[in-house]
Formats: sequence, structure tokens, C-alpha cells
Amino acid sequence: MKNSTKRDICIRGPEDFLSLRIEEPPAYAAGKEGITAAMKHSFKEMGVVRAMTTLMKMNQTEGFDCPSCAWPDPEKPSKLGEYCENGAKALADEATLTHIGREFFAKHSVEELSLKSDYEINAFGRITEPMFLAEGEVHYKAISWKDAYKIIAEELKSLKNPDEAIFYTSGRSSNEAAFLYGLFVRAFGTNNMPDCSNMCHESSGVALSETLGIGKGSVKLEDLYGAEIIIVAGQNPGTNHPRMLSALEKCKENGGIIISINPLKEAGMVSFKNPQSVKGLLGSGTAMADLHLPVRINQDIPLIKLILKKLAQLDKEEGAVFDHNFLGKYTDGSKALLADLDRYSEEELLSLCGVSEDEIDKAVSFLAKKQNIVICWAMGLTQHKNGVETIKEYVNLLLLKGALGKPFAGTCPVRGHSNVQGDRSVGIMHYVNKDFNERIAKNFGFDPPSKEGVDVVGAMQAMYDGKASVFIALGGNFLMAASDTDYTALALQNCTLTVQVSTKLNRSHLVTGKAALLLPTYGRSEKEVGGKANSYVTTENSMGRVRWSKGVLKAPSDNLKSEVAIVGGIANAYFNGEHLVDWKGLSQDNDRIRELIDKVVKGFDNTNARAKGVGYYLPNNVRELDFSRLPGGKAQLSLNSLPNHQLAEDEFMLMTIRSHDQFNTTIYGMDDRYRGIFKERRVLLMNTKDMKKLGLEPGAVVHLSSTYDGQLRRANNFKIVPYEIPLGNLAAYFPETNVLVPYNQYAEKSKTPISKSIRVRILK
Repeated sequence: MKNSTKRDICIRGPEDFLSLRIEEPPAYAAGKEGITAAMKHSFKEMGVVRAMTTLMKMNQTEGFDCPSCAWPDPEKPSKLGEYCENGAKALADEATLTHIGREFFAKHSVEELSLKSDYEINAFGRITEPMFLAEGEVHYKAISWKDAYKIIAEELKSLKNPDEAIFYTSGRSSNEAAFLYGLFVRAFGTNNMPDCSNMCHESSGVALSETLGIGKGSVKLEDLYGAEIIIVAGQNPGTNHPRMLSALEKCKENGGIIISINPLKEAGMVSFKNPQSVKGLLGSGTAMADLHLPVRINQDIPLIKLILKKLAQLDKEEGAVFDHNFLGKYTDGSKALLADLDRYSEEELLSLCGVSEDEIDKAVSFLAKKQNIVICWAMGLTQHKNGVETIKEYVNLLLLKGALGKPFAGTCPVRGHSNVQGDRSVGIMHYVNKDFNERIAKNFGFDPPSKEGVDVVGAMQAMYDGKASVFIALGGNFLMAASDTDYTALALQNCTLTVQVSTKLNRSHLVTGKAALLLPTYGRSEKEVGGKANSYVTTENSMGRVRWSKGVLKAPSDNLKSEVAIVGGIANAYFNGEHLVDWKGLSQDNDRIRELIDKVVKGFDNTNARAKGVGYYLPNNVRELDFSRLPGGKAQLSLNSLPNHQLAEDEFMLMTIRSHDQFNTTIYGMDDRYRGIFKERRVLLMNTKDMKKLGLEPGAVVHLSSTYDGQLRRANNFKIVPYEIPLGNLAAYFPETNVLVPYNQYAEKSKTPISKSIRVRILK
């Protein structure tokens, strides 16, 4: 089968930029424009009445969880609506009235569809029945669920070794589906369970586990309301987690200070016009960041080291800056850290970070006087070669200030997908957890494999090298989410079978193995049928709260199945009904699955009762200042090296970013309103001084290249947009620029791709 892949699906000529429009970026987020954009998209996809009634159920205690980011819901959700513009877009995207089935696929070949943009592919709508692309064919054809399960089972049985199969998980899956999926994969005999967390917050998990003993954040939503200082580092809440702005607004109303640390000044960190207040609708809104530190890409470590040096000097001179009682009782390594800071000159650190000393001194003056500090972050910290160390440096600041284990203080890694944290909690992991395996053996009667599986990078390599030939994805768009798009495409095409459990068409359905299956499933907003009456699922938000989610809409087709039913169907077909686990029974009973989760997963307890309403928090050792699982029973301060990129004279540092009209790899539209960019995505944000140096005018069309280990990678046809960004730094949207990120360049320890610090050259 010939599938169109790689660069030919991405290259476009300058004539395609005719509609690009650039405006001055707004100095605020949300407001009337946010309402207009949300309603316009919702009404177009869902219809007016259906959209409004469904939105009023989203993130409510008796409703369903937003399918977008994992920002937590307040215990008393707003009756005016507990959703944001991008949450409304995510709902409209999955609940669209546009559907595709056998007639659509009979008309359009895989090759034809693969020539469309990601925006166009997504716009085709919901898949309404199982589809099969046979080897040698160019059109998907309808297939029964029974036959689909049979194909998967036979392919899995034909493998010489269970490790020849890859089982990927997206963060959209419920706790119940993820648990059953992980159980089947282990029963099958492998730990090859890469997941989307490998590509985003894996660095956070590693850094926090090594320093604080848990790979999750420590704060609750209410902690942000009363924090004295919130640092928002490497994150763009206005686009990626818009409801977070409401929490930041409460912090400001309570007298809190917000510090933004990011190469770009984003609209949401300038001002927030809360659409649920008169001030937000008619007034100037609430000023957000009291201080913006425009750090150079991946120079957070020298910035924080410089802040710590200055705080340490104040502590020597005036005292009461660091919490020495906390340090002595709960931490190890403070003396070594303070001694290590003396190795660096302030001039060196200042030069590296690119922030003015006056601005840094303002940050120091804020931090010196306050103890209740929350640090929030996202991909701007995690997706670097030193992503783990970068997060550890921020943890050093919290530990020195004693800003953990008490109200209004702590760590806040903000997750980008609605249940990515829950999926990991219930067992989606490629590494081996001995205690977890023992509880599976005790409750299910089989011994899980003890060999570590592959993460996303390992999965790409295994498929590329021919060591894995079956790829099954529980949600997601693996091809466009992973780094090194060309390499990933070839890896997938090496498979004999690729299986995608999805709601809508995406490019991973078009760049396939020799044969491919599309298995359509429900959206988060839809009622699940086929199991027990009044069935619901559960998720875990960014702050560790487990709560129920109950869909309200009728599904677009009677031929969809829940993720739980699909996993159970595959497992039952593979084991032919002869296994210690009752796969068929479990696939129809979420209550039973939750009872088993309670027995196997630490912290889950009486979930069937406690998850209803506002739900319940999982245990968190940092909240209790219990560091017994760490060396010496204490939290660990760490010594972290400065970044060393060694850019050539003609190289720039590129960060990939998300537009305001997308969620992860899903493209809702072609605008980025908060950055003043309209009708185009292939743009390159660049400092005007760098433009002048290269003789580039606004609107010039350029190509980008990256060279690692002697291999050249290219992304063609980007239009220059003058922008306020540090010298030597560039920004462009993903997934268009993922092709520049080598598969074997990733964060140490976490193997998260270096998508936020890519060495590139600009080619005229």
C-alpha cells in the first residue's frame, strides 16, 4: 500500500500565504471576544440550543469533565458556566454534527486525504463506524466489530514475542479504560506502554519524584487563591489552560503577586477580562503579571541561580529570607547548594539569562519578603535537554523558602490533557512498579511481565528498526504528537497492523502500517450505551482529585463503543474467553473496574461512592511533609548545571508553541488571536534586530533546518512575523515544526523531546 507521507504533505509555496493577516497583539485575554469566539465555533459545530445546554453541563458536579486540559474544577462551579473558550472549542470539536462513514471513505482515498492539512482533516467530523484498510488497498472500508477484534487478535497471536507490539495511550482516556488497557497489555505479556506523558510532563514526574518523592504537583486549587506569590514559568495559561486565569485573578484580588517567566509576553499574563464579571466585560479587566521576566529560551537555570544568589546574600545580611528551620527539619543539601552558588558569577548568569538586572532585582525583592509561594509550569520547562534539572532548580527555590506542605504554597505542574495524570496513576507506564505488579498478581491471578517496556522514543525506534510490528493507540495522534515526523511516519509504515481508537480522523489514520483499523469511540460529552444503566467514568485532574464524568449527549452513531468495551472486546478475542480475567464482563461494568482499581492502585479508595459530586483527592506525601521514600527521609535540594547549547554563529534557538486555535495536535482554526496572527500557521516569530541582521523584511518566506549528528532536517515555507522575543530566539507552531526535532534528542532521564529548544538555521 502506498501512503503519502513525510515532507510532501507539509510543503507549501509562498502563494499560499496570500490570506495571512498580522495585527497588534491584544493586551488581554478572554473578554467579549472570547465569548464571541467560543459561541461562534460552538454554534457552527453543534447548533445553538444543543451547544448552550451542553456547555452548561461541562465541569459541573453532575455533568461531564471537559475533554480539553486538566485544570481542576472549583468545588462550587459557576452557574453561569464553568468553561473557557478553548474548552468550548474542544467540546464543539468532539460533539460536531458533521459525521463520516463508509460513503466518505469510498469517495476519498487515503492518499487523497493525506494531502489535506491537519485543520482540513480534523474538520471532516466524527467517525461513525469501524473501518478497515486492507493491505494493498487505498480506501478504508466498513468492518464489523467482531471482525475487527478478530484481525487484531490474530495479528497479536502471530507475533514471536509480546514485545513486538506497542500499546500507546492518549491523555483523553478515562481511568477505567486506561486501567483495563494496562491490565490487558500486561496479561498479553509486555510493558510496552508509551503514553503522551512521555512527550510532555515526564520531566516533571522525574524531577519531582527525585526531589520530593512524588511525580505530581502538591497544591490544591484553593492554594492559588491565597498564595502571596505565584510564579508562572514556561506556560501560556491564556491559551493552554484558560480557566487558570480565574484562579490567578482571585490571587490578585487577595493581594497576591504574579511573576511571569517566559520568552514570550503572552496576552493572558498581561490582563484578564473575566467574561463572568462586569469589570471583565465592560471594563479594563484585571492586570495579571506584576513582573514579566523575558528569559531566553532554556536559560531558566541561570536565571533562578542568580535569583537564589541574591536571596542568599540578603539572607546573610538581613536574615529571615530562607526558612532555616524548614531546611534543617525536612531537607538535605542546602549547604551544598549555597556553596555551589558561589561558583557562579552574577555577571555570567545575567548574561546567559538575558533578563535585565533591574527586573531580576524586583523579583528578588518580592520573593525575599514572602513565604507562601506557588510555582506553576508547563512545556516551557519540560521539553529541553535539561528539562529535569530545570524543574529541580525551581524546586530548590521552594525548598529554600519553605514553601511546601502548607496552604497557599507548593508545586503546580499544569497538565495539558484532561486525564493524562489519571492514566499514569492507574497503571499506564512503561517502567516496572514491583508493588503494582504484586497487587495485580494477587487480585487477578497472573504474573505481569518484569521487563521494562518502551516509552515513546523507544516505541519509535522499535517500529523503525523492525523490532515491533503492531501499533495500537488508545486515542491520540501519535504521528503528529511525536518528534521527528518523517522518522515516525516511516516507523509506523514498517508495522503490519496499526489500530487507532478515535473519535475523529487525524493524520495517524492516513500514515499507517500495511493494514489499519479505525475503531470509533464516544466523546467525553456523550452517553455510553451497551453497559450498565447510568454508566459514568472517572478522571484525575492536575491536582490529584478523582471525580466522575457523566456524558449527556446522544452519540453520533449506534455503531460506536466505549473505550472500555473496545479494550474488553480485543482482550476477549485474543484470549478467546479463556483467561483468569473476565474481560467481557468487565467491559460492560465500570463499577466493577473501579472496585478493582481500588484494590490495585494505591490511594484509590471506595471510588464508586467518593468520585461522585466533587470527588476526592488522592494521597500526596508533600502535603503531609512526608519524605520517607527519599534518601535520609528528607526532600532533596540539587546541584544543577548550566545549559550548554554551543550554537554556531548562524544558528538560532527555536521553541515550538501552540496557537490559540488548537489543542495539542488538534487544529480548530487558522487564527492565533492573542498574538495578532490570522489565517495562517506557517509563520516564524522573530526579533526585529535579528531580522535586520539577516536582511529579512516582515513577510519574507524562509525555510528552517536543524542539524544534529550530521543529519539535516528541514521544514519549508514559513513567513517571518516581527515579534517581541529575545535576541537569538525564534518561535513557530507545532506540529508543523516537529519535523525539526530529532527522535534521539531528548531530556536526560525523562526522554521528553527537546521541542522547546531546537538549534536551527534560517534559509532564505
